[in-house]
Amino acid sequence: MTAGTGRACGTGVPPRFRDLVAAEWTKMWSLRSTWSALGLILVAMAGLAAYAALATTGGWAGWSAEQRSLHAPLGDAFPDEAQLFVLLAASAVGAVAVGGEYASGLFRVTFAAVPRRSAVAAAKLLVLAAVTTAVGVTGAAAAFAVSQAILADVGAGMSVTETGALRGITASALLVPVSALAGMAVAALVRHSAPAIVAATAVLLLLPTALNEDERWTALLRHAMPVPAWQRLMEVGEPPPWISLPHRATIEGAWTTYAAWTLVAVLATVVAVHRRDP
Repeated sequence: MTAGTGRACGTGVPPRFRDLVAAEWTKMWSLRSTWSALGLILVAMAGLAAYAALATTGGWAGWSAEQRSLHAPLGDAFPDEAQLFVLLAASAVGAVAVGGEYASGLFRVTFAAVPRRSAVAAAKLLVLAAVTTAVGVTGAAAAFAVSQAILADVGAGMSVTETGALRGITASALLVPVSALAGMAVAALVRHSAPAIVAATAVLLLLPTALNEDERWTALLRHAMPVPAWQRLMEVGEPPPWISLPHRATIEGAWTTYAAWTLVAVLATVVAVHRRDP
């Protein structure tokens, strides 16, 4: 805890919520892994967007008219490879924020000073959500700007005012805090950083690959996962006529998936931290 929080507890005055937020802010930024993981997110989003756009402009002259008509500028701004790094790094930040405190015994010290465990969990969640949202917005804006500037050289870019652009930017930005909160929730349940990172990766990345959209029930399960929801939000217009999607997700359903994962992650973290001894 911070010095301010300790003094409040020592005088018998319960620490204010803003004191808890300040303490969690200090904890987060004192971890080297936080800096490296958040830096990786920004580099991956902007760097891989530039790489994808350069690949498109490099081969644009040899593309047929049909290939050019099917080109999706958002796909260059937010390639799947970038989101893979985003998800892994963001979920790791969330997992370490809780798992590290269980492993080091810091939670016991924290709860001795602040018995209100749910308040501690809420402060931790607020700081994580705020930081990762800011990073997500910065990375998504940079990725879109750099990719469309490159694509503009061959007239293949898009404006932020065009249909689907702002939605794609928002979805890519919010995937960062959603993944981070999911990682924190898993860590609160298993209470170890490394297993939490592995479990979060398996659930967020591997599980969707085992689900197809051929049957209605498997399609519903797949649509309830963050990555497929992000992929749906990135789609602009209707799919090509040769692609059959009998159980295609809706835009509203994809946003609902984002909201549901956020709510479940928050509730799971608060309940796990409140009810289980460190």
